[in-house]
Amino acid sequence: MSGEGEALIEDAENRRRRKIGLIAAGIVGGAAVAISAVAAPFVLPAMRKICLPYVPATQEQVGNVFKLLQGRSGSLVDLGSGDGRIVIAAAKQGFRAVGYELNPWLVWYSRVSAIRHGVFGKARFYRRDLFKANFAELDNVVIFGVPQLMPPLEEKLSQELQRNAKVIACRFVFPTWLPSQTIEAGVDSVWAYEAKDIVMRYLWED
Repeated sequence: MSGEGEALIEDAENRRRRKIGLIAAGIVGGAAVAISAVAAPFVLPAMRKICLPYVPATQEQVGNVFKLLQGRSGSLVDLGSGDGRIVIAAAKQGFRAVGYELNPWLVWYSRVSAIRHGVFGKARFYRRDLFKANFAELDNVVIFGVPQLMPPLEEKLSQELQRNAKVIACRFVFPTWLPSQTIEAGVDSVWAYEAKDIVMRYLWED
């Protein structure tokens, strides 16, 4: 074969390799964009001054929450309800369970999950800013917070909770409240607070 023929063959092979490379890069890039589009609503917090990132509760943590809620009934709200597992578990135990979540994708995911778990209508989910909600008539409040959220939420709950309410904090404590019960379990730790103690202290200090 002449040198010119070999050059043509090599040129054709190089073009083929470049084409394959471009196709592969397009597939990888497209897959990355698709994964990001699907995952972002679940991973990224809603854009607010104080963000609650989506970190699913472990089964141990869910169990610890309901250990501290043993003997309780009535209404329950989960603030930053994520994928809805606390609310769904509460509905299965007979609570009037509601989840407040800013991320619309997680709200819809939770509603579908409630259907799958057979508690549709018993576990309700709303896209709501917790600082615009009113907690005056709630019996039980569960919060998976972050450190910067706890001080302003403590003040809001101190002003609004009814005397017989109970608050369960997961992962992070409230800055000045004293818990009535604690389950120490590392990242799965939970703390219970009695509103009657919180409200009396708030009124006394005010």
